Amino acid sequence: MHVLMDSFLAAFVGGTLLGIAVSGYLLIHGRVAGVSGLIDQVVRVDTWRKPARSPALWFIAGLLITPWCYQWFAQPEIHIAASPAALVIAGLLVGFGTRLGSGCTSGHGICGISRWSPRSLVATLSFMLVGMLTVYCIRHLLGASL
Repeated sequence: MHVLMDSFLAAFVGGTLLGIAVSGYLLIHGRVAGVSGLIDQVVRVDTWRKPARSPALWFIAGLLITPWCYQWFAQPEIHIAASPAALVIAGLLVGFGTRLGSGCTSGHGICGISRWSPRSLVATLSFMLVGMLTVYCIRHLLGASL
C-alpha cells in the first residue's frame, strides 16, 4: 500500500506541475504547449536569429533538464528492452502520427482536452486505442514482451 501511495502521490504532483506549466504557457504566451509544436517552433530558421527569446526553446529545455534534476532526489530504475532499431522505428512512427494527427499527446491529450476541444478528444481516443491495440497484438498475438 505504501508503494502504491508513493506512486499515486508522485503521479499527482507531476500531473499538477504539468497542468500548471501548460496553463501558464497558454496564459503568458497565448499558445498551446504541445511538445511537437514547440519543437517545430525551435527548429524553424526564423527562430534561430534570436533563440534566447523563444519561449518554446525554454519550455523544451525545461522538459529536458527536469529528469536530470529529478535523479538527484530519486534513483529511478530504467530498463530499455527494445533494440536501438526498434526505438528508431518507433520514434519515426510517432513523428509520422504526430504530423498526421496535427499534434501530439501533450497537445491533444493535455492541452486540447482541458479546453474541451472535440478534435483533441477524438485524436486522444484514437491514439490511446491504437496504442492499446498495438500492445495487445505484440504481447498476445506475436508473443513478444515489451
